[in-house]
Amino acid sequence: MTNQKGFTLIEMMIVVAIIGIIAGIAYPSYMESVRKSNRADAKASLNDVAQRLQRCFTTYNAYNNANCAVAESLKDGATLNSGERFYAISAVIGATTYTLTAAPVSGKSQAADSKCASLTLTNTGVRNATGTLGADCW
Repeated sequence: MTNQKGFTLIEMMIVVAIIGIIAGIAYPSYMESVRKSNRADAKASLNDVAQRLQRCFTTYNAYNNANCAVAESLKDGATLNSGERFYAISAVIGATTYTLTAAPVSGKSQAADSKCASLTLTNTGVRNATGTLGADCW
């Protein structure tokens, strides 16, 4: 009898199966974690636009004043890109009210975020989101 060294095919298949199971569990969890951290991009951008609109209201006594640069850039359905370009920021702006919406850009990882699809922020500070988590996204 000779003493042989190495792995059998069965041992290799068991290792491959274990790696497959671990990857099948880990990858979706990892992607959910990435989407959750990317929501910070929407939150930061919404808060930035809201602060700029508040400055306009303080200066011009209206959110939609023609001298307000951010209001003008969001006029007529135009959008702004978020800092990391995962979201497109749109707004409905009146003289005394506004509602900001951060919608995920298609083709990016956030487009698959069903828990917190679009995040919204109003002039009264109400924060909400479409998707299964709703306001818990904030």
